[in-house]
Amino acid sequence: IKEDFEIIDKKQIPSTTELKNEEKEKTEEARWSAPILSLAKKASENLALSYGNALKSSSLVGFISKPVSNDSTAKTSARYHAMEERANLMNMMKLSIKILIQSALSLGRTLDSDFPPLQQFFVVLEHCLKHGLKVKKTFIGQNKSFFGPLELVEKLCPEASDIATSVKNLPELKTAVGRGRAWLYLALMQKKLADYLKVLLDHKHLLSEFYEPDALMMEEEGAVIVGLLVGLNVIDANLCLKGEDLDSQVGVIDFSLYLKETQDSDGQQDGGITAVLDQKHYVEELNRHLSCTVADLQNKIDCLEKTNSKLQEELAAATDRIGSLQEEQQQLKQQNDLIRERSEKSVEVTKEDTKVELDTYKQSRQGLDEMYSDVWKQLKEEKKIRLELEKELELQIGMKTEMEIAMKLLEKDTHEKQDTLVALRQQLEEVKAINLQMFHKSQNAECSLQQKTEAISSFEGKANEMMSSMKQMEERLQHAEKARQAAEERCNKMKQELAGRLDTCRQQISQLDSKCSTLEKELKCEKEQRQTLQRELHQEKDATALLKTELQQMEGLKKELRKLQDEKQQLEKVCEEQEQALQEMGLHLSQSKLKMEDIKEVNKALKGHTWLKDDEATHCKQCEKEFSISRRKHHCRNCGDIFCNTCSSNELALPSYPKPVRVCDTCHTLLLQRCSSNSS
Repeated sequence: IKEDFEIIDKKQIPSTTELKNEEKEKTEEARWSAPILSLAKKASENLALSYGNALKSSSLVGFISKPVSNDSTAKTSARYHAMEERANLMNMMKLSIKILIQSALSLGRTLDSDFPPLQQFFVVLEHCLKHGLKVKKTFIGQNKSFFGPLELVEKLCPEASDIATSVKNLPELKTAVGRGRAWLYLALMQKKLADYLKVLLDHKHLLSEFYEPDALMMEEEGAVIVGLLVGLNVIDANLCLKGEDLDSQVGVIDFSLYLKETQDSDGQQDGGITAVLDQKHYVEELNRHLSCTVADLQNKIDCLEKTNSKLQEELAAATDRIGSLQEEQQQLKQQNDLIRERSEKSVEVTKEDTKVELDTYKQSRQGLDEMYSDVWKQLKEEKKIRLELEKELELQIGMKTEMEIAMKLLEKDTHEKQDTLVALRQQLEEVKAINLQMFHKSQNAECSLQQKTEAISSFEGKANEMMSSMKQMEERLQHAEKARQAAEERCNKMKQELAGRLDTCRQQISQLDSKCSTLEKELKCEKEQRQTLQRELHQEKDATALLKTELQQMEGLKKELRKLQDEKQQLEKVCEEQEQALQEMGLHLSQSKLKMEDIKEVNKALKGHTWLKDDEATHCKQCEKEFSISRRKHHCRNCGDIFCNTCSSNELALPSYPKPVRVCDTCHTLLLQRCSSNSS
């Protein structure tokens, strides 16, 4: 669609020199914002020049050329007309953006869909997007819509997927033109219209499917328009799509808005320029804040790299420490294995010694039993045959010598067994000492475990404190941001309400700048404190992890200690069994000693006491009374002397006699004393 422009007099166009003089006067009044407003001056000059050029071109040309038949036009004339159309559309776009920004600033930067400058802006933008569109042929007919290239934004920029889905889901829109207009409304409300169109211009090879080579979007003018659209990010728009009929709207440019603007007084032009300068000032402030945030992010990246290097060094130290601990653990295991082998060897040696001693004891016992049986046989034979006592005495003397030799051998065996008992007791004492050492080690390990658990609890308390301090710092940050937002809102209100009172505004702005600087310093300090707290948290987490690994190692050591204690209990049981066996052996040895003493006594009796004949004794040996028919002779079976009935009335069981026999009073008392001493 091509529109005709109206002719305007050149007198209505403001000259560039006048604009420059007015700008110089304003810069002298506002010296405090001189470095910030330098770029805004250039932008305003460019807008003024473009404004004048647009009106000049409209006065010279008078109208936009109507479509010409293909037979009468040439390629050069078509290119010339396309260039004129692009220039006119670009100038109209500049004028519409300028008027829209000025009116938005005067109304508080909040716009509705019924706002005339905003409607004219969308009409001009629609003409710019339709310029040079290719006609697509379908089964229904020819289609020429600018919604096709806008659909590419969804593929190139995933952020625009929400706009595309919301536009497609609107049931009121039935044509591609209505969808394209709804897409533009939503992009303006998101303040990303310039970004989306820039993405399209960066991929011109995709736009070639929809536009002719001489189209506005394919030439440099498209990039200029995208740059102008960046200024619209300052405007807040609240557009409703449900109640409007976007399919049937007629896109006609209303030039009355722009003519009224040129006929206003110089004061109004000055107000528009100041609004543009305010806009530029706001944009530059935003750029400055962005540069500050970029610098902060770079500092954070440097800090993170340093912390990563420190953490790598700590990891290397931790790995070295783990290796040393593993080596110590292996050494302890080797020592435990050596102790076990030694204890096992000592136990085996003691077992072998006890077995040998038991064998010797059994052999000696068998010999003693045989000797006892032989002695019993001999005594029976002596009872039967008294006449052959002399021969038997000689045999007994020989047997006595053999018995003495056997006694000596037994004494030697007893001494050797006593030595072995002493050695076994020493080994038991050594085992007890080892057990005591292991018990002390276990106590030390338990103490270290308690200390580490206490350290872990303290670290956890510190971590909780750090988390609480972090929360407090975040709350402070939120309060500071709220205060900053409140300060910015106050600044905006003061600028809108007291535009004429520049002196008071300067003071308030300086105060607000000082507050912002102090707040930024506080924010930086709080961020640094937060970073330090995070580092300390990471360090404490690493320390807790190390302590947990050490706890696991201590648990393994506890298990090994339990195993050693179980082995110790088993060894103690074995030692107790061996001690019981030794006690039993001692009892057997004491019994054998008693039997040997009895045998010795029998031998002494046989040696020292002789059996008196009846003819040799005429008087009792104890009472010295003479024997007669009434007082008969009686032999004492222990000493062999002859006594009367009164002096030998007692009877006792002797080793040489299985039954109790007659014994004199003296022998009776002696034997009773021996029995009492042996029993005790």
